[in-house]
Amino acid sequence: MTLPNLIILYVKDTKASTAFYRRLFGREPAVEAPNFTAFPLDGGFTLGLWAEANVKPDARGSGARSEIAFTLDGKGAVAAKYEQWKADGYDIEQPLTTMDFGPTFVINDIDGHRIRVCEPDK
Repeated sequence: MTLPNLIILYVKDTKASTAFYRRLFGREPAVEAPNFTAFPLDGGFTLGLWAEANVKPDARGSGARSEIAFTLDGKGAVAAKYEQWKADGYDIEQPLTTMDFGPTFVINDIDGHRIRVCEPDK
């Protein structure tokens, strides 16, 4: 069986996006090149940031048609992360709210990619 282990976001400025995700994750990338950066994530996934000007075939469209999601377990964990990221100055797309699946909020990275925080499905 072949399972995915790499998510790639096309970004305008690899250096600026690397700085954004370095701050967001609180960790260093495993690979940092002029046109590509890779951040290893827990669970065996890697987040790649690829300069859209160098993507082949050419990338079409942009931003908010999908989301990267973080699940946080524990009572009040989503609200605490919301307050932290709000204080840190991240671009809030959706303020803390309760939806069908529980408390959630969304921030945007510098290229408009959505980053959702919610509780894990139980």
